[in-house]
Amino acid sequence: MIKIAPSILSADYAALGQAVDLLRPWGADWVHLDVMDGAFVPNITFGAPMTKALRKHTDLVFDAHLMVNEPAKWVQDFKNAGADIVTIHIEADRHAHRTLQLIRSLGMKAGVALNPQTPPSAIEYLLESCDLVLVMTVNPGFGGQKFIREAAEKIKVIRKMLDERGLRDVEIEVDGGVNAETAKLCAGYGATVLVAGNAVYSSPDPAKMIETLKNTK
Repeated sequence: MIKIAPSILSADYAALGQAVDLLRPWGADWVHLDVMDGAFVPNITFGAPMTKALRKHTDLVFDAHLMVNEPAKWVQDFKNAGADIVTIHIEADRHAHRTLQLIRSLGMKAGVALNPQTPPSAIEYLLESCDLVLVMTVNPGFGGQKFIREAAEKIKVIRKMLDERGLRDVEIEVDGGVNAETAKLCAGYGATVLVAGNAVYSSPDPAKMIETLKNTK
Protein backbone atom coordinates (compact mmCIF):
# COMPACT_ATOMS: atom_id res chain seq x y z
CA MET A 1 0.00 0.00 0.00
CA ILE A 2 1.19 3.51 -0.81
CA LYS A 3 2.23 5.70 2.13
CA ILE A 4 0.67 9.16 2.25
CA ALA A 5 2.62 12.15 3.60
CA PRO A 6 0.36 15.23 3.64
CA SER A 7 2.30 18.47 3.32
CA ILE A 8 1.34 21.05 5.92
CA LEU A 9 2.47 23.68 3.41
CA SER A 10 -1.15 23.56 2.22
CA ALA A 11 -2.67 23.81 5.70
CA ASP A 12 -3.82 26.93 7.53
CA TYR A 13 -0.63 28.48 8.90
CA ALA A 14 -2.60 30.00 11.76
CA ALA A 15 -3.58 26.52 12.93
CA LEU A 16 -0.69 24.21 12.08
CA GLY A 17 -0.93 22.30 15.33
CA GLN A 18 -4.54 21.43 14.60
CA ALA A 19 -3.62 20.56 11.01
CA VAL A 20 -1.11 18.02 12.31
CA ASP A 21 -3.51 16.71 14.97
CA LEU A 22 -5.96 15.71 12.24
CA LEU A 23 -3.55 13.62 10.20
CA ARG A 24 -3.65 10.41 12.24
CA PRO A 25 -7.49 10.35 12.42
CA TRP A 26 -7.52 10.95 8.67
CA GLY A 27 -5.26 7.93 8.11
CA ALA A 28 -2.02 9.65 7.06
CA ASP A 29 1.30 7.81 7.44
CA TRP A 30 3.80 10.66 7.61
CA VAL A 31 3.81 14.43 8.11
CA HIS A 32 5.68 16.18 5.30
CA LEU A 33 7.49 19.34 6.41
CA ASP A 34 8.53 21.66 3.58
CA VAL A 35 11.42 23.72 4.90
CA MET A 36 12.40 26.63 2.65
CA ASP A 37 15.11 29.26 3.13
CA GLY A 38 14.26 31.92 0.53
CA ALA A 39 17.62 31.28 -1.16
CA PHE A 40 17.57 27.79 -2.64
CA VAL A 41 13.89 28.36 -3.40
CA PRO A 42 12.00 31.67 -3.71
CA ASN A 43 9.97 31.29 -0.53
CA ILE A 44 10.43 31.07 3.24
CA THR A 45 8.36 28.71 5.36
CA PHE A 46 9.55 27.46 8.76
CA GLY A 47 12.49 25.69 10.34
CA ALA A 48 13.49 23.48 13.24
CA PRO A 49 11.74 25.51 15.99
CA MET A 50 8.35 25.10 14.32
CA THR A 51 9.11 21.42 13.70
CA LYS A 52 9.87 20.99 17.41
CA ALA A 53 6.64 22.74 18.38
CA LEU A 54 4.61 20.47 16.08
CA ARG A 55 6.34 17.31 17.27
CA LYS A 56 4.26 17.25 20.46
CA HIS A 57 1.06 17.06 18.38
CA THR A 58 1.64 13.59 16.87
CA ASP A 59 3.78 10.49 16.86
CA LEU A 60 3.55 10.13 13.08
CA VAL A 61 6.79 10.05 11.10
CA PHE A 62 8.16 13.56 10.58
CA ASP A 63 9.45 13.79 7.00
CA ALA A 64 11.58 16.96 6.80
CA HIS A 65 12.25 18.12 3.24
CA LEU A 66 15.07 20.67 3.39
CA MET A 67 14.85 23.01 0.41
CA VAL A 68 17.83 24.99 1.68
CA ASN A 69 21.40 25.75 0.72
CA GLU A 70 24.12 24.01 2.75
CA PRO A 71 21.66 21.62 4.42
CA ALA A 72 24.35 19.97 6.55
CA LYS A 73 24.28 23.02 8.82
CA TRP A 74 20.70 22.24 9.84
CA VAL A 75 20.75 18.46 10.23
CA GLN A 76 21.50 18.43 13.97
CA ASP A 77 18.78 21.04 14.60
CA PHE A 78 16.19 18.86 12.88
CA LYS A 79 17.35 15.82 14.84
CA ASN A 80 16.85 17.82 18.03
CA ALA A 81 13.43 18.94 16.78
CA GLY A 82 12.23 15.36 16.36
CA ALA A 83 12.55 14.71 12.63
CA ASP A 84 12.58 11.04 11.61
CA ILE A 85 13.61 11.58 7.97
CA VAL A 86 15.72 14.42 6.59
CA THR A 87 15.85 14.87 2.83
CA ILE A 88 18.36 17.15 1.14
CA HIS A 89 18.53 18.38 -2.47
CA ILE A 90 21.36 17.14 -4.61
CA GLU A 91 21.43 20.58 -6.28
CA ALA A 92 22.02 22.33 -2.93
CA ASP A 93 24.87 20.29 -1.49
CA ARG A 94 28.34 19.84 -2.98
CA HIS A 95 29.04 17.21 -0.34
CA ALA A 96 25.76 15.31 -0.45
CA HIS A 97 27.35 11.95 0.37
CA ARG A 98 28.84 13.32 3.57
CA THR A 99 25.55 14.96 4.55
CA LEU A 100 23.61 11.75 4.00
CA GLN A 101 26.12 9.92 6.21
CA LEU A 102 25.66 12.61 8.87
CA ILE A 103 21.88 12.21 8.82
CA ARG A 104 22.16 8.46 9.26
CA SER A 105 24.80 8.78 11.98
CA LEU A 106 22.28 10.74 14.04
CA GLY A 107 19.75 7.92 13.82
CA MET A 108 17.49 9.43 11.18
CA LYS A 109 16.68 8.16 7.72
CA ALA A 110 18.37 10.02 4.89
CA GLY A 111 16.72 11.18 1.69
CA VAL A 112 17.97 12.82 -1.48
CA ALA A 113 15.73 14.96 -3.70
CA LEU A 114 15.87 15.88 -7.39
CA ASN A 115 14.35 18.96 -8.98
CA PRO A 116 12.38 18.45 -12.22
CA GLN A 117 15.36 19.23 -14.47
CA THR A 118 17.85 17.04 -12.58
CA PRO A 119 18.53 13.63 -14.16
CA PRO A 120 18.51 10.42 -12.11
CA SER A 121 22.19 9.94 -12.97
CA ALA A 122 22.98 12.79 -10.54
CA ILE A 123 22.18 10.53 -7.58
CA GLU A 124 23.29 7.19 -9.01
CA TYR A 125 26.30 6.94 -6.71
CA LEU A 126 24.33 8.00 -3.63
CA LEU A 127 21.69 5.29 -3.68
CA GLU A 128 23.50 3.03 -1.19
CA SER A 129 23.75 6.00 1.18
CA CYS A 130 20.09 6.93 1.33
CA ASP A 131 16.79 5.50 2.50
CA LEU A 132 14.57 7.60 0.27
CA VAL A 133 14.67 9.29 -3.12
CA LEU A 134 12.33 12.25 -3.54
CA VAL A 135 11.25 13.08 -7.09
CA MET A 136 9.95 16.64 -7.44
CA THR A 137 7.12 16.86 -9.96
CA VAL A 138 6.86 20.63 -9.63
CA ASN A 139 9.55 23.26 -9.32
CA PRO A 140 10.06 23.61 -5.56
CA GLY A 141 9.07 26.70 -3.65
CA PHE A 142 5.29 26.91 -3.64
CA GLY A 143 2.32 24.62 -3.15
CA GLY A 144 -0.56 24.17 -5.56
CA GLN A 145 1.49 23.89 -8.77
CA LYS A 146 0.68 21.81 -11.83
CA PHE A 147 2.13 18.30 -12.01
CA ILE A 148 5.05 17.94 -14.48
CA ARG A 149 4.52 14.59 -16.18
CA GLU A 150 7.98 14.50 -17.75
CA ALA A 151 9.58 14.75 -14.31
CA ALA A 152 7.47 11.84 -13.08
CA GLU A 153 8.94 9.59 -15.76
CA LYS A 154 12.19 9.63 -13.78
CA ILE A 155 10.47 7.41 -11.22
CA LYS A 156 10.75 4.48 -13.64
CA VAL A 157 14.47 5.04 -14.09
CA ILE A 158 15.10 5.32 -10.36
CA ARG A 159 13.01 2.23 -9.66
CA LYS A 160 15.16 0.27 -12.11
CA MET A 161 18.38 1.63 -10.61
CA LEU A 162 17.30 0.59 -7.13
CA ASP A 163 16.12 -2.85 -8.20
CA GLU A 164 19.36 -3.54 -10.05
CA ARG A 165 21.26 -2.81 -6.85
CA GLY A 166 18.93 -4.85 -4.66
CA LEU A 167 17.87 -1.70 -2.78
CA ARG A 168 14.20 -2.60 -2.51
CA ASP A 169 13.77 -0.96 0.90
CA VAL A 170 14.61 2.51 -0.43
CA GLU A 171 11.41 4.52 -0.74
CA ILE A 172 10.58 6.57 -3.84
CA GLU A 173 8.63 9.62 -2.76
CA VAL A 174 6.86 12.02 -5.14
CA ASP A 175 6.13 15.64 -4.28
CA GLY A 176 4.18 18.14 -6.36
CA GLY A 177 0.76 18.20 -7.95
CA VAL A 178 -0.25 14.84 -6.51
CA ASN A 179 -3.97 14.11 -6.68
CA ALA A 180 -6.19 11.10 -7.34
CA GLU A 181 -5.30 11.10 -11.05
CA THR A 182 -1.57 11.81 -10.96
CA ALA A 183 -1.16 9.36 -8.09
CA LYS A 184 -2.06 6.51 -10.44
CA LEU A 185 0.77 7.49 -12.78
CA CYS A 186 3.30 7.74 -9.94
CA ALA A 187 2.29 4.42 -8.38
CA GLY A 188 2.42 2.74 -11.78
CA TYR A 189 5.97 4.00 -12.25
CA GLY A 190 7.06 2.60 -8.88
CA ALA A 191 6.51 5.34 -6.28
CA THR A 192 5.94 4.16 -2.70
CA VAL A 193 5.25 7.46 -0.89
CA LEU A 194 3.07 10.33 -2.10
CA VAL A 195 3.22 13.86 -0.75
CA ALA A 196 -0.21 15.44 -1.04
CA GLY A 197 -0.94 18.97 0.07
CA ASN A 198 -3.88 20.63 -1.63
CA ALA A 199 -5.39 17.25 -2.49
CA VAL A 200 -5.79 16.54 1.23
CA TYR A 201 -6.26 19.89 2.94
CA SER A 202 -8.59 21.28 0.27
CA SER A 203 -10.69 18.13 0.05
CA PRO A 204 -14.24 18.14 1.45
CA ASP A 205 -13.40 14.73 2.91
CA PRO A 206 -9.64 14.51 3.66
CA ALA A 207 -9.87 11.03 5.19
CA LYS A 208 -11.52 9.67 2.08
CA MET A 209 -8.94 11.37 -0.13
CA ILE A 210 -6.08 9.82 1.85
CA GLU A 211 -7.73 6.41 1.60
CA THR A 212 -8.10 6.85 -2.16
CA LEU A 213 -4.45 7.81 -2.55
CA LYS A 214 -3.29 4.93 -0.35
CA ASN A 215 -5.11 2.42 -2.49
CA THR A 216 -3.84 3.81 -5.77
CA LYS A 217 -2.69 1.14 -8.23
